[in-house]
Amino acid sequence: MITSLPNLLTLSRIVAIPLLVALLYLPGDIWRWAACVVYAVACITDYLDGHLARSLSQTSALGRFLDPIADKLLVAAAIVVMTALGYISGWTVLAGVVILCREILVSGLREFLAELRVGVPVSMLAKWKTTVQMIALGFLILGDAGPAVLPVKLIGEIGFWIAAILTLVTGYDYLVTGLKHMQSESQGSR
Repeated sequence: MITSLPNLLTLSRIVAIPLLVALLYLPGDIWRWAACVVYAVACITDYLDGHLARSLSQTSALGRFLDPIADKLLVAAAIVVMTALGYISGWTVLAGVVILCREILVSGLREFLAELRVGVPVSMLAKWKTTVQMIALGFLILGDAGPAVLPVKLIGEIGFWIAAILTLVTGYDYLVTGLKHMQSESQGSR
């Protein structure tokens, strides 16, 4: 049901994206902090929606469909806008490209495997990748507006590269799994 609390939390993550983008475009440290808060709240809903869906026995096909889409939209919007604004620059853009390409690959793979009625569970490493990626993006959103005693942007860039490496590993794992099913599908149709 779309009005269940877990689904509403997932939808709130999607609704937060235009606000996050608008805040990123506004000049001034206060808006960077506001964008970081909006982003952090959106990330927290990613944990809460799944936790509540399981604990309240409110898991649904709609939730399983919307949750990964909400995650990918939030991350993609943040990466694209921050790259356009120069918050992500230089070689760190490559890490963003790796992350975005993996998300598209895994989405396509999941769609293909769904046609075969094959589910691809999220691995623990993929969950860690998502966590590192979300934290790193939070640091990058804050960037130079962060406390002067911390190298906030550097922490974000290092975390983003770690997320990109985990992205490659988990993307490879998903691809290998998908290729096995593709090969067996091809052999079965001969």
